[in-house]
Amino acid sequence: MSDSQPIGVALLGLGVVGSGVAEALERRRDALARSVGAPLELRKALVRDLGKPRPFPLPPHKLTLRMEEILDDPDVRVVVELMGGETPAGEHVRRALERGKHVVTANKELMAKDGPDLLALADSKRLNLRFEGAVGGAIPVIGALSRDLLANRVRSIHAIINGTTNFILTRMAEDGMDAGQALRLAQERGYAEADPANDVEGLDAAYKLAILATLAFHSPISTRQVYWEGISRLSPQDFRYARELGYAIKLLAVAKRDQDGLEARVHPALIPEAHILAKVGGVFNAVEVAGDLVGRAVFHGLGAGPAPTASAVLGDLVDIGRMLLVNAEPPKAVPMDRSDAVKDMSQVSTRYYLRLHVPDRAGVLAKITRVLGDLDISIASVIQKDTDPVTQTAEIVITTHPSREAALRRSLAMLGGLDVVKEVSNMIRLEELPS
Repeated sequence: MSDSQPIGVALLGLGVVGSGVAEALERRRDALARSVGAPLELRKALVRDLGKPRPFPLPPHKLTLRMEEILDDPDVRVVVELMGGETPAGEHVRRALERGKHVVTANKELMAKDGPDLLALADSKRLNLRFEGAVGGAIPVIGALSRDLLANRVRSIHAIINGTTNFILTRMAEDGMDAGQALRLAQERGYAEADPANDVEGLDAAYKLAILATLAFHSPISTRQVYWEGISRLSPQDFRYARELGYAIKLLAVAKRDQDGLEARVHPALIPEAHILAKVGGVFNAVEVAGDLVGRAVFHGLGAGPAPTASAVLGDLVDIGRMLLVNAEPPKAVPMDRSDAVKDMSQVSTRYYLRLHVPDRAGVLAKITRVLGDLDISIASVIQKDTDPVTQTAEIVITTHPSREAALRRSLAMLGGLDVVKEVSNMIRLEELPS
């Protein structure tokens, strides 16, 4: 145990993750002190209800309803924000920085929306603002993009960064469940919230991609610039057909840079079964970064839950504690020295998978291919599936060569109006990955 002066820590929020961090600070006190070189002392925790039962109860004198008690305590050197959301968390983080306190946060929404401004404030005050826990749980991808990969010109990021949806898609692929069944199982196992909308609609992954893309491309990218789409339209037959074609289906976060600008998008995608991201199952996350010097680097691990997030938060705390002990200057934030335009989704080019419900008769395919051809959408493959002799209908699955999203959307509207198409059952993008 170190005899050095303790480093005071305050927590904002004492929910599941906050309680996990509090428990680690108390029960791993000696090990953390050895790692830092001084004890990390939990002095206060900001809560909304003093009497609420918590997973790890703290003594009453360590709980407070007032942020001022934390801001006015000169012994609190580091504030750890684990409240989530933009309000009031953002104001608390800003006030802590303005009062000269280092900050650790795991708040993806806050960092996606206000990260560049908060990092600039921290820089101006010569303070640390660390946020490893905001993306990927315990996966050390924020640190890698902020420090280890800074010498690279990053070309692309492809990531699976939502554990809830990855669990749902894994169960649909492996067990043939529909989305509702898989979601209920995720909720039973504690992998999904009672209201899972942010996860299944893709917004959670969009927050995280905005953070990763901002760091990777040195250009402020807000969530408003990220296209996001969820998994609700996926059906068991999509997984069956994808497997027959040699693909897996994942909710994929994609950020790319080319001569025309940046892409930032989250949506279901077919990816080759042989690719490492296709093998990421359950609640695991993975991030693949492609750069000019590093080639391809893949970060993989548990991406959600209290324990992985607490691991990332504690790692940031230990790092800040070590710097405080030797009076080291915090490293500068990743420079925001570019302002590349982010393409509208309509301007993105990729490949596509189309599933159509059609009458099983001659001439159907000719009318469909004419619509696609008139819009310069080149067909890569066509297969007929699930013919029903009673209703005399079938499903046609089409994959395309790279095409512009705007043209593809126009084709869907036109196909839906054909007398030979009963339904455009689904469209899924097909992503070419670095090799």
